[in-house]
Amino acid sequence: MNVLRELYQYREMVFSLIRKDLRGRYKKSVLGILWTFINPLLQLIVYTIVFSELFPCEIDQFYIFLFVGLVPWLFFSICLSGGSTSVVGQENLIKKIYFPRQVLPIAFVTSNFVNMLLTFIVIFLVLGISGYGINYVALWALPIVMVVEYLFALAIAMIMSALTVYFRDLEYILGIVAMCWMYLTPIMYEVDTIPEKYRSLIFLNPMTGVIRCYRDILYYKRLPDLQVLGSAFLIGLTALIAGFFIFQKLQKHFVEEL
Repeated sequence: MNVLRELYQYREMVFSLIRKDLRGRYKKSVLGILWTFINPLLQLIVYTIVFSELFPCEIDQFYIFLFVGLVPWLFFSICLSGGSTSVVGQENLIKKIYFPRQVLPIAFVTSNFVNMLLTFIVIFLVLGISGYGINYVALWALPIVMVVEYLFALAIAMIMSALTVYFRDLEYILGIVAMCWMYLTPIMYEVDTIPEKYRSLIFLNPMTGVIRCYRDILYYKRLPDLQVLGSAFLIGLTALIAGFFIFQKLQKHFVEEL
């Protein structure tokens, strides 16, 4: 509780780091923050051409099926690989002043979460313009799913950022892990297409439930399975508690290791 109270006292530092990251992301580019919307639109165009013309897929409106799963995955992937350097990347700051070190992964994950929220504007525009439509009854569950993913992404970022201080090669290993993890997550396929003997492995993946919930709401236009959503929430919360304690334990020697 003392640590949580201290984090609250340093909330202005968190907000400052988030603003700095968002402003600096496209600071010297001509289009600036517009790249937040242009990037997903360009990806959508590519997927539409590839999966509509070159490699037709049996899934109806496959580009939408893929897009609504890919955007949240990209957020998690960045938190997994990029979040690992959120502490070592602020080496000078850590050595100069005292502040709760948890501020760094929290600011990193929250900044990318805000960027994902902006990208969802593109998803809603595509669903509207294409005539695919939105189920507004199911849409109320979307913020819950986003919070669940945020909790899990923050847990992973806290653990990996702490471990990377002691094992720098982890930064590069996680890039490969993220790629493998993506193929074990039902982003480009449905779980039902996996042979039954391997399906249990897919369900062991915490991101499987999260992506299925996003897809239920935005693609199938229905409320997500409450059991799947509840399990994802429990996994996210448990992972965050574990990540918090692991980070708390490892941060004691950050200055010496850096």
